[in-house]
Amino acid sequence: MKRLKNETLSIRTSPEIKDLLRLAAERERRSAASMVESLVLEYAREHGITQAKPAAKGKAGKA
Repeated sequence: MKRLKNETLSIRTSPEIKDLLRLAAERERRSAASMVESLVLEYAREHGITQAKPAAKGKAGKA
């Protein structure tokens, strides 16, 4: 299932962490952004973290 990517995430980190991210991404043949997504999804799966799907926007629920 393809995810809609319309959010931006900016972080400050040390040069060492940035380099580790770059090295991990290269090893997986991913971009740094894709590597971050992969790591977050893996962490959430391992720890049973889920997010309820947001309600669809539209006219539903209006009186």
